[in-house]
Amino acid sequence: MNCWLTLGVMLAMSAVAQDNTNTLPPIPAPSPAVAPAPSTPAPAVEPAQNAAPVKKKHKAAPAKPIKEPMVTLVPGPAEVAANINARGQAGLKGEVVSHLKKGETVTVLEQINLDKHKINEPAQWAKIALPSSTHVWVKSSYVDAASKTVSAKKLNMRGGPGENYSVLGVIERGTTVNEITTKGDWMQIDPPGNSYAFVAAMYLKQEAPAPAPTPVPEPQPMATGSAEQAPPVRIVSHEGVARHVGSVVAPTKYELYDPATGVNINYLYTTSPSLDLSRYVNMRIIVTGEEGLDARWKETPLINIQSIQVISQNAVPHVIYQSPRQSQRH
Repeated sequence: MNCWLTLGVMLAMSAVAQDNTNTLPPIPAPSPAVAPAPSTPAPAVEPAQNAAPVKKKHKAAPAKPIKEPMVTLVPGPAEVAANINARGQAGLKGEVVSHLKKGETVTVLEQINLDKHKINEPAQWAKIALPSSTHVWVKSSYVDAASKTVSAKKLNMRGGPGENYSVLGVIERGTTVNEITTKGDWMQIDPPGNSYAFVAAMYLKQEAPAPAPTPVPEPQPMATGSAEQAPPVRIVSHEGVARHVGSVVAPTKYELYDPATGVNINYLYTTSPSLDLSRYVNMRIIVTGEEGLDARWKETPLINIQSIQVISQNAVPHVIYQSPRQSQRH
């Protein structure tokens, strides 16, 4: 019996040993040694066949001098000979403030010849009255919002909404402006008569205006037995300020008056279609021409304009009368 017990114990122990052997993970076989791969030399780098060539920096070609004829302009009308730019200063440094087309008529105020200028820019420039289609800019804080009158003693007009733009003229205190639009602190307005710009003088043409026909005076009754000779032609020059005529029945739309007294000097008369007298309003000028009397307005002579010389474009009319209400505003 003991033999059977001993045999059973041995069989049980053998079975346990077999179970333990089956649960152990298999031992992996050792990996064979791997020989290092022989190093391969890197291929030589060759320049690409289609690579773009390196661009060499070329020096800028020197500026070529322009061919500029000698020009002599006088104050008065001139015809634009090509499509050109009007600038805020004499020279190419001035910003463009307007464009002029060939065939337009402008009013020359004076000719300016630059002492120093680049070889590729004109030396001769014309200061012209700014075309009425070009607007200017002023600081809105110096314009009364209700009456649209200038409150500063002198207010600069500029070519754009900022102090970095060129000055195109000055407006005196009390002048009423016509607002177009507002941008920030700047107001765009219609240009007054004393605003200006600059163009190259060689693109303007001036011709001496043909003498206008002398107005035929109405016949005057003569005494019996007396002989009356035609008065000789009288060429005169008068200095004053041009302005609009207030009366609708006056012989002309414009007149020359003395700003110190307010008295009319001459009615301004012209038959030249290229002479725009509205450009001279509020300017101090010298008018030369044939002077005579119209039978219907015998107190103020009429002058048939031959030439106009601008003395000052900032003339301010002398105040002869001012209402009490206007005095309180100032």
